[in-house]
Amino acid sequence: MPQSRRTFLKTVIGSPAILSLGGSVPTFLTCAAGATESKRRTDRVLVVVQLSGGNDGLNTVVPYADDIYARKRRTLRLRRADVLPINEHLGLHPQMEGFSRLLKEGRLGVVQGVGCPVGDRSHPGAMRNMHTARPGEPNSPTGWIGRAIDQASGLDGVSANGVFVGPINAPPAMNPGRSTAVSIRSANQLTLRKPNRISKSGAEGNPLLAHVRAASNAACAADRIVRAVLADAGSDLGYPRRGLGPQLKTIAELIEADIGVRIFMTELGGGGIGGFDNHAIQRDNHAALLANLSQSLAAFASDLARRKQLDRTALMTFSEFGRTLTENGRKGTGHGNAAPMFIVGGKVRSGLIGKHPALDDLDNDAPKHHTDFRRVYATMLSSWLGLDSKSVLGPEFKPMDLLTV
Repeated sequence: MPQSRRTFLKTVIGSPAILSLGGSVPTFLTCAAGATESKRRTDRVLVVVQLSGGNDGLNTVVPYADDIYARKRRTLRLRRADVLPINEHLGLHPQMEGFSRLLKEGRLGVVQGVGCPVGDRSHPGAMRNMHTARPGEPNSPTGWIGRAIDQASGLDGVSANGVFVGPINAPPAMNPGRSTAVSIRSANQLTLRKPNRISKSGAEGNPLLAHVRAASNAACAADRIVRAVLADAGSDLGYPRRGLGPQLKTIAELIEADIGVRIFMTELGGGGIGGFDNHAIQRDNHAALLANLSQSLAAFASDLARRKQLDRTALMTFSEFGRTLTENGRKGTGHGNAAPMFIVGGKVRSGLIGKHPALDDLDNDAPKHHTDFRRVYATMLSSWLGLDSKSVLGPEFKPMDLLTV
């Protein structure tokens, strides 16, 4: 009996896993190229950016007019004259000019007071909660993005609908249950060394060889698309050369190539630019990270707008936790709770979403969260991607008003 497409591709790809592509022929192209033309340019794309180490939300979206903030942060405090004002109470860090521009353009939503109901201020525990989206289940084998990839991959369960881009290993959030996620460093890894088509004559009378021919030719077609996108000389648009910039540039290229990928993930803070875990001398390091984040996301939005891809793309950030209100003796901060999440795209509800956490009602010196992070996940899964968020997250979480669709 001839092998089915499902059986054949599982043989080629192997068991469900995150596939790190090296110099070998990327079977990913074969799978991704299977997306039908009718879905191209219409399927929405989600990009998830991890801010590793615990971003200090209070010096990102700054309550500059709050006396408590001023008293508790003697050296880290940012004043009215320092910030990029959002309103009469809050402003963005002065290094976030790109975010300020995105706000004015209506392309940035600032979701305030987001956190996890299961308090864990250790990096492994908090990150595990954010990656699995199942707090209190330390042995969950899959990540929330991986489960979304499973659902988005369709019935055959083999299409590679998720890609991690970055210099570090793909994080647990990408772990799928039955499909395949791909980990790359640049779009060049998604080109074939020797893209050759298989002749039709050699496949006649052999169903398996005929399928290999079709898959190979589909991969060659995807290879040509990726190469054409990479040849676009006008796609720099102010991307930083370090940190998040090159990774988001790669993602923009793959969104433009439109080879069937619906979910991307990348990371800032764990790949050579320093992390957000600023227990000492926070001011300059945090400023550099926020500058890179802001410039990278602003360039990404401009790039996608130029490519006419911004309206079908939504980007969200998360960090494992925020920081404490009071700075320590080393001019840094400790692990906290609530932090802002940012949403960027052409169809986002721009501006402040939710209240800024109260600084006179703290949990062990950290602002309390009022919004469960899984509500943001649920919004992006159900309202944006059209997936069943309950099957991904477990409990049902009410979507938030984050989008204009």
